[in-house]
Amino acid sequence: MKRFFVAVIALLLLVPVACRAQVQKKNPKDIKTGGPCEGCEAIYESPLPFEKLEPMVWLPDWNEPGRKLAVNGTVYKADGKTPAEGVIIYIYHTDQTGVYPTKGNETGWAKRHGYLRGWMKTDKNGFYKFFTLRPAAYPGRKDPAHIHITIKEPGKEEYWIDEFVFNDDPLLTEQQRNRCENRGGSGILSTKPGGSMVKAERNIYLGKNIPGYPN
Repeated sequence: MKRFFVAVIALLLLVPVACRAQVQKKNPKDIKTGGPCEGCEAIYESPLPFEKLEPMVWLPDWNEPGRKLAVNGTVYKADGKTPAEGVIIYIYHTDQTGVYPTKGNETGWAKRHGYLRGWMKTDKNGFYKFFTLRPAAYPGRKDPAHIHITIKEPGKEEYWIDEFVFNDDPLLTEQQRNRCENRGGSGILSTKPGGSMVKAERNIYLGKNIPGYPN
């Protein structure tokens, strides 16, 4: 019995170490690109090491009431034709009330981004996909509902691209559309029915309209 308790205690002591080992570190040799990027370093808060990430992720709200949404696409290299493998994608968004929900025990950027966030890594075909609930717009604001996205290419620092927004959102006015920079290509999603959810597709083009992107 004594050996059992010793083993349990030893295991509990190892858990925090294992969790810390999963925190990613920025490589100082990565090429800087994309300009200022507040909060983009949250991409390194992935609960899994980058090499263990999958191309698909289900965000924590997937089984909650709301409008289910599935988004997929292909990430292409700067030539616009070659699928980009091993690209890390980080997303986060508001809940059904338009706020970034927290549970009270968040650390790092989760204090601001909330827990509705996820990480993916493109496969050899450049494929990615995520499942979540369609977010709501900020309460009392005129900004359209959106999903933030950060990209981390191999050998380059992380940078932001245009948010996912929705073509049928009444808040996505002509003025709002004209403000889009099309970083990484257009982020405007056109949804279509897909069983118990709606589906949308967005292809991402690395380096497109990204300032300071190396040739």
